[in-house]
Amino acid sequence: MQRRTFIKNTAVAASAAVIGVDTFVQASPVAPPLIKKSLKYGMVTEKLSVLDKFKLLKDLGFDGVELDSPNDIDPKEILEARDKTGLELPGVVNSAHWKSPLSSADPKVREVCSKAMEKSLYDCKMYGGTTVLLVPGVVNEGTSYKEAYERSQAEIRKLIPIAEKTGIKIALENVWNNFLISPVEAARYVDEINHPLVGWYFDVGNILRYGWPEHWIEALGKRIMKIDIKEFSRKKQQDEGLWKGFNVELLEGDCNWPVVNQALAKIGYSGWASAEVPGGDRKRLEVISQKMDGIFKAV
Repeated sequence: MQRRTFIKNTAVAASAAVIGVDTFVQASPVAPPLIKKSLKYGMVTEKLSVLDKFKLLKDLGFDGVELDSPNDIDPKEILEARDKTGLELPGVVNSAHWKSPLSSADPKVREVCSKAMEKSLYDCKMYGGTTVLLVPGVVNEGTSYKEAYERSQAEIRKLIPIAEKTGIKIALENVWNNFLISPVEAARYVDEINHPLVGWYFDVGNILRYGWPEHWIEALGKRIMKIDIKEFSRKKQQDEGLWKGFNVELLEGDCNWPVVNQALAKIGYSGWASAEVPGGDRKRLEVISQKMDGIFKAV
């Protein structure tokens, strides 16, 4: 133990003894979470075959990539690229949840998303993944908060038999949908569904508009199945406009990554972190890979 650390721990322990607190002070910091790096397939903008895109990502140090589903890519091509490169497909992102949300008043619209989710669950199983990312609902002028809450929960419950059949998890993402904007409520929403295959796909950057990621991680705890990585600048939001807040490089926004790492480690999280930022060519993707290494290298 270094002298400075010893003195600090001794002082804290002595103070605790004075005020009658039974405590044990650990000398070592919390270990950083064990992370596997992923990103979204659409971030690769080079005009390459699926196989060559997978090779590119593997060369740059990514462990996996997430595709949208349903998609129009030949499944054989995807599986061949996966097997030849060793790049994993940890999950898929449902591609219908924004245009056809499960919270819609129109049952035909909800059915579009529900059918897409069924396809996504089967696709994810075929790819060898574990989660389907789903935006649970959208609140707007025509859909009240109460309606969105009740309709989306009901539709998710209907999907559970397919989730059980495939063994694939339904991971709900926090987005700017005017819905589930409190971490305590987000935890309760999942707990009311009460099924081990339903949890959260936590987006770190999306929260910075109205909260702190570490608070959400603490509240959601083991409900977190995967995490999305992006940044946000509150100053840019204030000075340039709401959506401009995302126009900041990883490690240069308002996310306190060491604190986020500590929060993830505290809940015992290990697994996938998927970048969801503007992509580009090989050079740009290399920067993203390096930035992700910087994010998770320490606490």
